[in-house]
Amino acid sequence: MRIAVAGCVHGELDTTYKTLQDMEKKNNYKIDLLLCCGDFEAVRNENDLKNMNAPKKYQTMNSFWKYYSGLEIAPILTIFIGGNHEASNYMWELYYGGWAAPNIYFLGFAGVIKFGNIRIGGLSGIYYPRNYHLGHFERPPYNKTTISSVYHVREYDVHKLLQVEEPIDIFLSHDWPLCITDYGNWKELVRHKPHLTSQIQERILGSEPAAKLLKKLKPSYWFSAHMHCEFSALVQHGKNGPSTRFLALDKCLPGRKYLQVLEIESVPGPYEIEFDEEWLAITRKLNSSFPLTSRRSNLISLQVDVHECRQWVRSRVGEKGAKPFEFARTAPCYNPSESVSIGTFPENTRNPQTVSLLEFLELPYLLGSASEDKEEMYHGHGRGRGRGQGNIFSKLAAVVASSSIEDAEQFPSLGGSSQSKCSSTKQK
Repeated sequence: MRIAVAGCVHGELDTTYKTLQDMEKKNNYKIDLLLCCGDFEAVRNENDLKNMNAPKKYQTMNSFWKYYSGLEIAPILTIFIGGNHEASNYMWELYYGGWAAPNIYFLGFAGVIKFGNIRIGGLSGIYYPRNYHLGHFERPPYNKTTISSVYHVREYDVHKLLQVEEPIDIFLSHDWPLCITDYGNWKELVRHKPHLTSQIQERILGSEPAAKLLKKLKPSYWFSAHMHCEFSALVQHGKNGPSTRFLALDKCLPGRKYLQVLEIESVPGPYEIEFDEEWLAITRKLNSSFPLTSRRSNLISLQVDVHECRQWVRSRVGEKGAKPFEFARTAPCYNPSESVSIGTFPENTRNPQTVSLLEFLELPYLLGSASEDKEEMYHGHGRGRGRGQGNIFSKLAAVVASSSIEDAEQFPSLGGSSQSKCSSTKQK
């Protein structure tokens, strides 16, 4: 299986796909999957721009809207996580994951899926300690505070991922695991990014929850972005334990190292995205503890035994199938020839994919306003409002035309040198 990994795409899908197609042609191979490590910017229209936290000069439509509208079709199956520059209103619709556009899949705020026999996990957002223990209280339209807090990683999502016991092959995060620089050539890193020196020396560079997940999950590969630079490392988990190859990539700009293509041993294709049974069981088991207020959540005493839930999920998957529900458009698409009023766009939209998944798991819909959430908790399981459009995933033809990016290349190997752990003394 050949997988491409991208750093911060920042909505430049035309450029990214054209670059990968050029690489395919030049090297005479076919890329099976593209993984994007956050700051994807799935912006459908002007309202989505208002719900993305970014300076005005960076609030541009870019090219995702073409793929959302069907004007273009992603030529390579794409999976992405969220970063700190996203259309958060749209990401919230797909909190549990789903198709953001045909052939483009959002992994959710936290999630695990299967692609062939490869398990891919991910955590969206960035770590901000002050908000880590809070619930998901933000709802669109966002104010000056919630437009940034909505993408802050929450303990609940990390706690769900910590329940995963079966091996993970690939994990995605936007920000880096805390002290990952201990395991690679950090001196070369600061030569290009000198402003990171103090954070590395003070051992505060990176995400503590991501480091906890790295220690627990021990994936074969871990990919990140956020810092707009390339950095590789090799983490050895114990003397005789497995190792994790870490790679962070740059942002989509000419001459920058933002793409990497690697081969992973797998069963023969063709490959499709499928739900992961263990993750569905964890989601079903923990959904009743979903914290939805700005109060501090208490998950320490939350013990999880998903065995019974796993059997139930396996039975449901046997009945209904494991393929994600079909893509459904829930908002108008950007039209370059028309000017629209932001007030005409709906807020707190129920995405049919999310509704269908919750019906599949027999869970209530909790992503609406506080009053809606309370109503659902007492009176139902999210049924009767916008069922999904089937459980079928169709391969789509590739039609894309865009400008190329300069100097597309294969980048250095994912290896690195093993150094001191995060709990050791400060680096010199």
